[in-house]
Amino acid sequence: MLLIACGAAAVLPVSAQTPPADVAAGAPSALSVTVYRAPYRASGPIDLDGLQGFALVSETRAVHLPAGESRLRFEGVADGIEPASAIVTGLGNGVLEKNRDAALLSPATLVAAALGRPVELIRTNPKTGKVERRDATILAGGEAGGSNSDGVVIKTADGIEALRCSGLPETLSFENAAGLQSRPTLSVRVRTAAPLSTQVTLSYLARGFDWAAEYTATLAADGKHMDLGAWVTLANGNGVGFPEAHTQVVAGRVNREERTVEPIDLGAPILATCWPRGTTSDSPEILQVKKAMPFGAGARLGEVLVSARAPAAEMLQEVAIAAVSVVQEQLGDLKLYRIPEATTVASRQSKQVRLLDRSAIPVERVYGAELSSSRLEGPQPATWLLRTKNNDANHLGVPLPSGRAAVFLQHGGESLLAHESDIRDLALDEEVEIAMGEAPDVQVTATRDASSDRDADSYRVDIANARAEAIQFELTLNFLDARVHVGKADRPMGTKNGRPIFRLSIPANSTLTLHYQTIESGAGSAGRTPKNRRPQKL
Repeated sequence: MLLIACGAAAVLPVSAQTPPADVAAGAPSALSVTVYRAPYRASGPIDLDGLQGFALVSETRAVHLPAGESRLRFEGVADGIEPASAIVTGLGNGVLEKNRDAALLSPATLVAAALGRPVELIRTNPKTGKVERRDATILAGGEAGGSNSDGVVIKTADGIEALRCSGLPETLSFENAAGLQSRPTLSVRVRTAAPLSTQVTLSYLARGFDWAAEYTATLAADGKHMDLGAWVTLANGNGVGFPEAHTQVVAGRVNREERTVEPIDLGAPILATCWPRGTTSDSPEILQVKKAMPFGAGARLGEVLVSARAPAAEMLQEVAIAAVSVVQEQLGDLKLYRIPEATTVASRQSKQVRLLDRSAIPVERVYGAELSSSRLEGPQPATWLLRTKNNDANHLGVPLPSGRAAVFLQHGGESLLAHESDIRDLALDEEVEIAMGEAPDVQVTATRDASSDRDADSYRVDIANARAEAIQFELTLNFLDARVHVGKADRPMGTKNGRPIFRLSIPANSTLTLHYQTIESGAGSAGRTPKNRRPQKL
């Protein structure tokens, strides 16, 4: 009995008093970033102030683990990491739990965590222009979870003062404050039977990314051909960048369920209230503490830069890199576009890489109008568009992701911007249509004929072409009531996207008149006309 009790006494204290070893993984030696578009963003440019897309990030890092349990830290992950999605491969089944250590990402919480600890006050001497560093201690300020109306109070060898109340350019450095983290970190608790040195891969989903396609189309002087170029715009709203990453973008909507996750921290403001010079009429100066990472040239890692600028999300910059063409691949029902060369997905920036370059694409100019029985008025200008087909014969033949198209026309030997419009996702062999806005020289007038009877309504549409050449015109009918159909018409009619359409050729400087009747299902004998039967001629 005594031996058993002694054995228990010898084992229990050791296991209870030995904390897991704290181990930091090495810096990423290989990075891969796959960016997915915001699922509910309409086609067109991205909103740099509210990136709603996400990315799959994969990092390869070296780790050196002792035997037993360890807390393995991956520093420098994306701010918007979703810890539940993190997968660590290379450690077998040794991963016990995952944590996102983000309590110190906010400027307010970072200052609050440093209360009573030594920090450095960095101040520019106005007389010499030199930067001076002196030891300081934070006495008050930086309430966690929001702004602090009392400012930040510090103590130096010169006494107690409020930050930014001296009138000198000042910053705080937390570089020497033990235990404070200046970068977002994912930690995992692992267990190994023996010391282990290996390469592990960390993969996770992160918010705060997006991408879009930007097209430029130049219409030739003959109006029958165009050159089409496109860029992929990548945007990263996180405070962490990914240098020399293998980058892909995915077109299409991923069926991804929303979940409640904490927002990406954009930095809570700290209000500086300076009692030596303040008056009741002074409004407090809003000081924005950026994340504890270097944003400007010469800034050192671990410094918090303090300024009166806008929040970090509004400091996104746009940069362009060399024209490296993207390679398109299939990803199930989605389309993946791979950037063949490693590129830097920088922090709080957007950048562009080349998607495609195509020349001499044959196009046709098509004029048109859309009418409904609830809106009969005129004359109104028609609209026009450029149309081609996405195939090899027309010098395209590549899936085109949705985006914004800027169209330039030739005038006086120069290319001038004529219109901007959205382009939806287009698969191979689909029609490519680029809207060009209104055409004032083509007018459409729609009226109701007096010959309308109880079972059918008659309409007249006059299309006036004031151009010096004949045009192709498409009149689309949009019935708000699904029971309404075209019963008779004096021109051949087809369908497009389930709606009736009249395709007409209108000579130069002339007016074409179209007559048609509509009937309602169940309205007398005329209403019993089969739905798929061709309309009778008037």
